Amino acid sequence: MTQRKPTPTYTAEFRERGIRLFKENRSNYSSDNAAYKVIGSKLGCSPDSLRAWCQQLERDAGLRDGLSSDEKARLKALELEVRELRQASEILKKASAYFAQVELDRPFRKW
Repeated sequence: MTQRKPTPTYTAEFRERGIRLFKENRSNYSSDNAAYKVIGSKLGCSPDSLRAWCQQLERDAGLRDGLSSDEKARLKALELEVRELRQASEILKKASAYFAQVELDRPFRKW
């Protein structure tokens, strides 16, 4: 099994700087891909990271289809809540079954 390199985390300031450099210098390159490669290598990040940051900014501004950053955060929070509720429901089902079985196993008393 091969070990994967950890994905580096970049600060918001670093991402903003990369996006700004891309916007300011895009006209100096023949394509977006060429600009991503050169600017990404100068910054020390992958071209794909820079591309993702620029595309997410466009989504946040409504210029590109897809989920905005706020929508992604809300979706993630809702998925976490659903997961927690399912776990709680499963625990309650098991507890209910356990206590129902205990009631059935109790000897019947006549008063």
